[in-house]
Amino acid sequence: MARGAVKAKQAQNLKNQKSGRAGAKTSTKAQSHGRKRHASGGNPNQQLFFSRLRRRAKPAYLILAVLFAVTFAFIGVGSGQNSGLDQLFKGLNLFGRGGSSVSAALKEVQKHPSDPKGFRDLATAYEAKGDSPNAISALQQYTTLKPKDVKAWSELGGLQLSQAQVYYSQYQASTQNQQLAAPSQGFQPSGKLGTALGTNPIEQAAASTASSATSDLYQRTSLSFSGAVSSYKSLAKLQPGNANAQFQLAQAAQTAGDRTTAIAAYKAFVKLNPNSTTAAQVRQLIKQLTPAPAPSTTKKK
Repeated sequence: MARGAVKAKQAQNLKNQKSGRAGAKTSTKAQSHGRKRHASGGNPNQQLFFSRLRRRAKPAYLILAVLFAVTFAFIGVGSGQNSGLDQLFKGLNLFGRGGSSVSAALKEVQKHPSDPKGFRDLATAYEAKGDSPNAISALQQYTTLKPKDVKAWSELGGLQLSQAQVYYSQYQASTQNQQLAAPSQGFQPSGKLGTALGTNPIEQAAASTASSATSDLYQRTSLSFSGAVSSYKSLAKLQPGNANAQFQLAQAAQTAGDRTTAIAAYKAFVKLNPNSTTAAQVRQLIKQLTPAPAPSTTKKK
């Protein structure tokens, strides 16, 4: 009996121990599972993701800070210069929008032919494309509608003078080509022998074509120079007290071979700015441009 009671008690104790171990494992799993899902009020994987994101963002913040500082130093904020963020972003053209395109400006001109803004936009669009002849034409229309726009007259004169120089270079090249088009003419004998030999028809056709091109370029050069002088005259008329306007007129007239206008403009420049560093040189230039007096034909008695 005693032995049976002891064995029964040992069996009960062993059963209780196994039951306690199983309960402890279950509690541990539950606690572990709970921490994995709800510790600190959220998912630890999410917290780890945002933590990594913040660490990776730090270099980007540093780069942005450096760029911001360099940008402010570059544009001279606070230095009193005529610059700002609007100019910086305009230059960057972040949104792909610049001035009006030629097609858009042409539509604007066709829709409002009496509005000077359309011609101003058209001239700017042509200039952006490097099309000086059409830009000049558009500016001529603009100055007809806005005859007191000083900047437009100065811009127009500059374009015309530049285009005249381009035409003049082409004219010189065309003159040389005209001579090379008929090389045998320089060696052709004169008189009856030359008449009897006649001219080479191929060379004659080439020389005729080259002569026509040369004549056309000469006309374009002359018109461009005359247009530049006329534009600078309008500028000087609008600003009679502006020495720089007089000097621009004088330079354009001298380049165009208009000595009378050049001399008058140079004199006006010296009168307006007699103490300038270039006044002495301009006076000397006036003497060089002034034609010598014609010799007297009256006889002394």
